[in-house]
Amino acid sequence: MARRPDWELLEIPPLRWADGLGALREQARAAASLLTAGADDDRWVVIWAGGAAVTSSSDAQVDDELAQLHAVFAEVSSVLSGSGRSGTIFYASSAGGVYAGSADPPYTEQTPPSALAPYGRQKLLAERAVSEFAEQLGVDCLIGRISNLYGPGQRLDKVQGLISQLAMSRVTGRPTSIYVSLDTIRDYLYVDDAAGLILDALDRLAAQGGRVTKILASGQGTTIATLLGLFRALGKKRPNVVLGTSASSAYQASDLRLRSTVWTDLDRYRPTTLPEGISRTIADIESRIRNG
Repeated sequence: MARRPDWELLEIPPLRWADGLGALREQARAAASLLTAGADDDRWVVIWAGGAAVTSSSDAQVDDELAQLHAVFAEVSSVLSGSGRSGTIFYASSAGGVYAGSADPPYTEQTPPSALAPYGRQKLLAERAVSEFAEQLGVDCLIGRISNLYGPGQRLDKVQGLISQLAMSRVTGRPTSIYVSLDTIRDYLYVDDAAGLILDALDRLAAQGGRVTKILASGQGTTIATLLGLFRALGKKRPNVVLGTSASSAYQASDLRLRSTVWTDLDRYRPTTLPEGISRTIADIESRIRNG
């Protein structure tokens, strides 16, 4: 965003999620500042990209996150309602979560969603809630169903993101546990490419208006076996991997190939190849470990 002259990032303090009422007040102040930033004819954008839940999260964990989303957007809506300034809401959803039980990949925006895990069901409920808030406010809305996101900066304590976990294993020597078949197919999208695609889509939405759902993906299916081969080629040694079983494996689809049919011209700009992205992820983790 900082590299785009037409965008301005409104800096707000990190939200203290454990302080329920305090976090809501912080969100209300942030929403109010959106209305005073920039020129009177500027558009505001709320990008919701938070969340700590993963595929193996329990019903209680995902219910808590959904309740937080409802509470925050209710507070934000009360501030933004009737402001007279046009705006857009973006919600970062999960393609893997919402299509895990769907049939006939590659999945597109026309594929009926079918969630297997509580995580996926929560994403679908959140999509609906965000769309309803946008309708109440009379603003545009973009739902981005994102594929397997990877790259520098990914949280390692969530034990999420196979590429980051393999990179961590390469640096530390600790093995990575894999609980699905090596022919499992995923679509890996580099974080900077995803961010650029989100901003491009928001620019398009500002020009056209409406409420849009779009898959954000590389369009390239990669098996775990191929991924391990790339790590071996980059590191000149076999990745340290342990194959096992887990109850959460039942929530994992064997084939999550994705293909967007919405605003397909935006998908042509994907500058980061998988080997490049993996190398940058490894370098980032090496730097983070070296610097404590």
